[in-house]
Amino acid sequence: MEVTEVKVFPVRNEDERLKAFATVTFDECFIIRDLKIINGIDGLFVAMPSKKRKDGRYKDIAHPLNNETREHIELAVLDAYNDEMTEITV
Repeated sequence: MEVTEVKVFPVRNEDERLKAFATVTFDECFIIRDLKIINGIDGLFVAMPSKKRKDGRYKDIAHPLNNETREHIELAVLDAYNDEMTEITV
């Protein structure tokens, strides 16, 4: 499965941990929206889209089933985020 497009939508509030939302398209035929780019303790990471449950906890709606796929998605999203932020500051 190939990531064929990543769109990044930066969040302008610099004080928050949430830096951007992203949409990822796979093989030009499957899309996942509302991934979050978050500034965590160890740097930026990508959180999968989630839904709040009745008990107040959040559960991922869509997520990779293995670390290799997670890393592949995260690399594509963070590369697109870095490109977008470079473009904004230029």
